[in-house]
Amino acid sequence: MVWLIVLSLIVVGIVFLLLEILVVPGATVVGLFGVGLVIAGVVVSFNQYGTEIGIMTLIGTLVVSVVALTIALRSNTWKKAMHSSAIDSRVNVVEADKVIKGDEGIAITRLNPMGKALIKDEYYEVKSNDNLIPENSPIVVIKVEGNKIIVKSKEV
Repeated sequence: MVWLIVLSLIVVGIVFLLLEILVVPGATVVGLFGVGLVIAGVVVSFNQYGTEIGIMTLIGTLVVSVVALTIALRSNTWKKAMHSSAIDSRVNVVEADKVIKGDEGIAITRLNPMGKALIKDEYYEVKSNDNLIPENSPIVVIKVEGNKIIVKSKEV
């Protein structure tokens, strides 16, 4: 009957430890409770059956814990539980000489100071040098720095 108690304490403790590692974020009461149950199971084994059986229980518990963790981490169950969507959008890719200083375009959205603009029949995320450029206003590119296109309102 004591073996059932020892086994129950260790199994429930390992389950709580797996929950702590794989499901519950951070160090919480679940992990502490799991460690406590495993230690209690090993201590009861030492007290009831002596040093030899206690050491075998301790080694067995460590082996079972490592095997359970390995199986849990390799399992496809966790892949199904994880969020796996990908971002389909992309950052401005301004190829060399595609947009240059002096190019003209139209502000598609209000540039306050960021927004979308149509330059050379392509849409780009641009930054206004002025505070606010209204929608559908003509703009001029004043600087291109890597992926950043800086524009100002075109003087009419």
